[in-house]
Amino acid sequence: MVLACTLRSTRHVFADLKDLLAKAGEAKSGDTLAGIAASSETERVAAKMVLADLPLADFIASPVIDPDTDEVSRLIHNDHDAIAFAPMRSQTVGELREWLLEDTTDGAAISRARPGLTPEMIAAVVKLMANKELVLVASKIRVITQCRNTMGGKGVLGVRIQPNHPADDLQGILASTIDGLLLGCGDAVIGVNPATDDPGVVGAILHGLDRLIDGLAIPTQHCCLAHITTQMSSLEQGAPVDLLFQSVAGTQAANASFGINLALIREGQQQVLEARARRNVRWIGKQCTYFETGQGSALSAEAHHGVDQLTIEARAQAVARAFDPFLVNSVVGFIGPEYLADERQIVRAGLEDHCVGKLLGLPMGIDVCHTNHADADQNSLDNLLLLLAAAGVNFVMGVPCGDDVMLNYQSTSPHDAALARQLFGLLPAPEFAGWLEEWGLFQSGRLASAGRPALLNKAGRLLTG
Repeated sequence: MVLACTLRSTRHVFADLKDLLAKAGEAKSGDTLAGIAASSETERVAAKMVLADLPLADFIASPVIDPDTDEVSRLIHNDHDAIAFAPMRSQTVGELREWLLEDTTDGAAISRARPGLTPEMIAAVVKLMANKELVLVASKIRVITQCRNTMGGKGVLGVRIQPNHPADDLQGILASTIDGLLLGCGDAVIGVNPATDDPGVVGAILHGLDRLIDGLAIPTQHCCLAHITTQMSSLEQGAPVDLLFQSVAGTQAANASFGINLALIREGQQQVLEARARRNVRWIGKQCTYFETGQGSALSAEAHHGVDQLTIEARAQAVARAFDPFLVNSVVGFIGPEYLADERQIVRAGLEDHCVGKLLGLPMGIDVCHTNHADADQNSLDNLLLLLAAAGVNFVMGVPCGDDVMLNYQSTSPHDAALARQLFGLLPAPEFAGWLEEWGLFQSGRLASAGRPALLNKAGRLLTG
């Protein structure tokens, strides 16, 4: 396989598929840090030209990481549907891009083709798309999941309330949760990142959230985003686990740095499903997992095998897909400017991660965020939030005032999500929207204040009872 082209009288040669993918990607500080990025815009263009003419079959013949040494690669190999791939076998990456952009290619057609596409193929085609094309392609795809409610339908923008507290104070967590509910948020999940990894603390948070949800009859789910083993320990101690959470990466070595492997996730998923049968809860659907990904995680663990951030992200999302998730999101700017340096790179990565996820068939959300030492600000996050709303993102974050006081980073607030819903005519999950209407917190699809005193009064009794 010769990967080369001549551009402006200069011959550009790429060592292998891994090298080509890295150099064809948009500029990312992480790829530069890893020493695999294009050395110039000219080389980047040359790589894109070669990639556009590359047959999709070459991705099957030349895996970027050997399946004999990496269980994520084996998962990808085993999940690939050769029959679905057969009609696309002679197609190039550029031709796949043109097909995805055609007006006649809708979500149903993409769904039919999906089993034949590997994560690496999807990462490749995304590298050839402009930002507006990432928005267009993702907007064609809806991925619907069900737990205690239904997420992902057309016209729905979900919000995860993220009521973190630096001391894991339950009253503070619940007070922040109620604040988010009053602004119409929390349909995706009420999800707390605990400050400590203690099973007892995690269990107390889960019990507290469960009492609030039951007491107010909220059609939503809760989650405490501790390590999967901590959640499993809490489950063994009798804690109610609606969604089992874990951060995942795109290589076996990176997942090992998180203290996980595929077998552990599978075991946890089974334990949660078994525990559900013993709970007096109306489950609408069977999904019980929640995963977070993000460009740069494998590189930060020195476990990227020379593969670029976007391609590793696509592989991480393939890991998530294997466990039938209710929610998946990329924490796009959380790792820091060493991996995504500024607004331009964060916006690009957010649109990439969302489009890759939708093409893989994931219920994809984005934590629209940046760390305090990145070259970005709240306007940067506003820009990405509105682009993602147009792209049909499944959910975003609702962090009090957009400032996470425990994790110390900037994200979107319930107010931001409410504005995006209003601007694009979007609604919460249907069951949750009905609950808001019953309480007088929504009226004709818009936020209303009539029901706030009654909700605050009942919630206050739950908090002090």
